[in-house]
Amino acid sequence: MESVANVTLFEDIFEVTTLNPDGKKFDRTNRLAATGTTFECDLLLDINSDIYKVREADKITLVLASTLHLDGSPEDHFSYQPTSEPTLADNYEYVMHGRIFNMDHKKDNILVVAASFGGLLMRLTGDHKHLGKILPDMRLFLLLKKD
Repeated sequence: MESVANVTLFEDIFEVTTLNPDGKKFDRTNRLAATGTTFECDLLLDINSDIYKVREADKITLVLASTLHLDGSPEDHFSYQPTSEPTLADNYEYVMHGRIFNMDHKKDNILVVAASFGGLLMRLTGDHKHLGKILPDMRLFLLLKKD
């Protein structure tokens, strides 16, 4: 049986530095610009602002995970089956499912990971050693909670 740590691809606490850095583009969407407090990764993330409110200077925990099952069993990424069993999502306030669509290796071991969560986009930039568990074309979950 796998532990929750084995299904976690990335985890850090981010401080939101700016909301909508390029101006507000959509009515129900905010783009967060944030900096990781542990691994110093840069994050740009679109969220549905109708269902999850975030303000500048908020600290949020972000987790990228391959499955929501606490025992590490693989996820059926093509359909959603509600369960009465506890899941990783129970510990978070906002959860999205998506897919990695681009990974760009830059100089000095910097990796830029781009994902889409039903059209809500994420760009995570940081040292390859912290983002190395994320693979091209991978399906994954993004989980958020305020600290």
